[in-house]
Amino acid sequence: MSQALLAGLSRTTQPRSMVRRFLALDAVVTGGNGLAYAAASGPLGELLGVGRGLLLGLGVFLTVFAAGVAWLASRPQPPVLGVKAVVDANLLWAVLSVVALVAWLEPSTAGAVWTLLQAGTVAGFAALQWGALRATATP
Repeated sequence: MSQALLAGLSRTTQPRSMVRRFLALDAVVTGGNGLAYAAASGPLGELLGVGRGLLLGLGVFLTVFAAGVAWLASRPQPPVLGVKAVVDANLLWAVLSVVALVAWLEPSTAGAVWTLLQAGTVAGFAALQWGALRATATP
């Protein structure tokens, strides 16, 4: 991913700011999902065709994960290992979402579409964060 594209998406040419902004965006979206899953696991479970308990557990996990990502985003210079861990976790989440969809989930049509959309979004966050992190190493 080119630095010009990253700069345009993050609205800054400062690589550290790019990393922080993409982490913050991830934290907001992930936290919003987590809170929605936890607070409305019953109705969302019915809409998506997945179990209430699964959504509740995922909601709690995502909320805690988002808090950690937000903490990283709040650092003036997020630690490289921390950012790499977020990128790896996002990639793992995207892959496992698709595997779960194929291997054992039997969601509604809305649930299948939602699962693929969120997997793509999370993979996109990973790509943006990785690209921005690589830009910090470029002089």
